[in-house]
Amino acid sequence: MSKRFAILLLLVILSLLFPNLPSAGKKYPFDAADTAWMLTATALVLIMTPGLAFFYGGIVNMKNVLSTSMV
Repeated sequence: MSKRFAILLLLVILSLLFPNLPSAGKKYPFDAADTAWMLTATALVLIMTPGLAFFYGGIVNMKNVLSTSMV
């Protein structure tokens, strides 16, 4: 078993044993502006992804455009 997996397993077990630890959500409530900004940023990333694929498609050879866009 790798060291990273052991740490992850330990965190999962601790989260199951102590589910009611204090969270930051109680100190800092969600704001409508925060939610709107996260939705806007998500939309920008969704628009950016195919645009970046077209950009890289213009750089590579014609036969490699599809493989570049699908990655």
